[in-house]
Amino acid sequence: MNKVQVHSLFTEFDIDLFKAGKHFRLYEKLGAHPIEVDGVKGVYFAVWAPSAESVSVIGDFNYWIAGNHELNVRWDASGIWEGFIPNITKGTTYKYKIQSSNNGIVTEKADPFAFYCEKPPHTASVIWDLDYKWDDDKWMKSRKEHNALDKPYSVYEVHLGSWKRHTDDNSFLSYTEMAEDLVAYVKETGFTHVEFMPVMEYPYDPSWGYQLVGYFAPTSRFGNPQEFMYLVDRLHDAGIGVILDWVPSHFPDDAHGLGFFDGSNLFEHPDRRKGYHPDWKSLVFNYGRNEVRSFLISNALFWLHHYHVDGLRVDAVASMLYLDYSRNDGEWEPNIFGGRENLDTISFLKDFNEAVYANYEGVQTIAEESTSFPMVSRPTFAGGLGFGMKWMMGWMHDTLHYFQKETVYRKYHQNELTFSMTYAFSENFMLPLSHDEVVYGKHSIAGRMPGDEWQKYANLRLLYGYMFTHPGTKLLFMGSEFGQSAEWNFEASLDWHLLQYPFHQGIKAVITALNTIYKSEPALHEKQFSPEGFEWINYSDHENAVMTYIRKGNDSKNDLIVICNFTPVVRENYRIGIPRKGELIEIFNSDSKLFGGSGVQQNGKLKVEATPYDGRDYSIALTLPPLAISVFKMK
Repeated sequence: MNKVQVHSLFTEFDIDLFKAGKHFRLYEKLGAHPIEVDGVKGVYFAVWAPSAESVSVIGDFNYWIAGNHELNVRWDASGIWEGFIPNITKGTTYKYKIQSSNNGIVTEKADPFAFYCEKPPHTASVIWDLDYKWDDDKWMKSRKEHNALDKPYSVYEVHLGSWKRHTDDNSFLSYTEMAEDLVAYVKETGFTHVEFMPVMEYPYDPSWGYQLVGYFAPTSRFGNPQEFMYLVDRLHDAGIGVILDWVPSHFPDDAHGLGFFDGSNLFEHPDRRKGYHPDWKSLVFNYGRNEVRSFLISNALFWLHHYHVDGLRVDAVASMLYLDYSRNDGEWEPNIFGGRENLDTISFLKDFNEAVYANYEGVQTIAEESTSFPMVSRPTFAGGLGFGMKWMMGWMHDTLHYFQKETVYRKYHQNELTFSMTYAFSENFMLPLSHDEVVYGKHSIAGRMPGDEWQKYANLRLLYGYMFTHPGTKLLFMGSEFGQSAEWNFEASLDWHLLQYPFHQGIKAVITALNTIYKSEPALHEKQFSPEGFEWINYSDHENAVMTYIRKGNDSKNDLIVICNFTPVVRENYRIGIPRKGELIEIFNSDSKLFGGSGVQQNGKLKVEATPYDGRDYSIALTLPPLAISVFKMK
């Protein structure tokens, strides 16, 4: 039987960087790497297990027997065990059997740096390579422009396991099948980006992918790493950016995962007040441990490098930032200054963002952060956390709360909509209607809308029009773009059969039209994070439940006038102030018959009058369609 040979890919500089928390390419050293040593092909293994007394590689090549292939511990106190095993090939399954120096504990672990894993419920790692011939040079050279903060950024959030399934047996589509169906659909509907809920390997389907064990491996549920690369490649070929959900906030305690890895709290914080998440019954990374920081930042850069990913949406940032998050008095300990902020997390997130932006041009990081923590999307040199964008959870909550109300009561609650503009430019906000809003009894987005069937879908069209004309980038969860009636079910396909019905066809057409004008009208994206890009005309017409505002770009010739009528009443001769003389042309109307509306719209050029109104020298009288948003371009 082939024995373990002494071999190393590490230099002293690698070890110094690792110990300092500054090695951001650990995936090139740790893990399993097919190489050739002295003319013999085999695999180099390296694993971090400082509390181990011995580490054996076990697998189908040695009948899963420990002791036959023991790795060698390095002499430099790094805690890394390594060695070369000849004649092992790609596709071999393996794990690490670790005899701990801690009370003789024995663990059997999947490789934290494995590039591929067995398909769940099997739990072994698989020897694999990352060879792939990319065909996205055009995209990679231009993505800086596609992903810029003054460009349209409309995201379609996708759960790969339930976007669409095979109709005969409810089995998953493969990555390659989605490279046909999903790419064509996203291109048709006009989204600029897709965001995949976690694709990294996870053991438990009901976690939706947010409980990870294989941080460096795309889940084998849908295919192998090269097939996932092919999906990304095809999206890029269609001009669509790819964002991955990334979960550095917590991980499960599955026996084969990162928890208690070498018989000690290696990856998780040893203090349960910091190392255990009460909401998700999972473990929390030790952000103050340098080697863990190297692991996490290496993982982020790995997906950007090897999978050409264009952005990372960081999950559950609020849970990372606060020591008292979901904890009662006595269940948390203040920081050294007596505060509730996790100082190690703040430092880690700054390092993460600096590493991402320093190494990869034209990408974005996006924080799912639900509190008022300051300067999340401001540069680290200015004292911020360094994210490119932050989810605008307050907008989402207030807007959905407003739209759920019967229209007769909306005049009493208009402040719920106008409030977002008091803080809209404090961060670079993304407006999310995400998967979290269509589960656990909340109903689908369509299911929240009040009124009869016509009003329900008119409200939904109005909601989406308001979302796309509000400052900020956009995110919409799959199914919402055609008005899925039921809550999301991760175990089944979306209800694609609904698209045979006119109202659902109309919702899809509205989203396609909104994506089109968001991309084609500079006023909707050039200053989407600047107060210069927005101006109220009138936000105080509570009695009629009407709001009017202007969206602005770099050139005033591109200004847009937006009018929202939040009731089903057609308002004749409704006058609004206009900033200058000229003409208006209606470029979008959610009440169009093309979308399933009643067809109350303005045709041709409408002349602005020299009649003062709303504190302006000019005005115009319009007919407002019911439960609708109208967008006019000034000429």
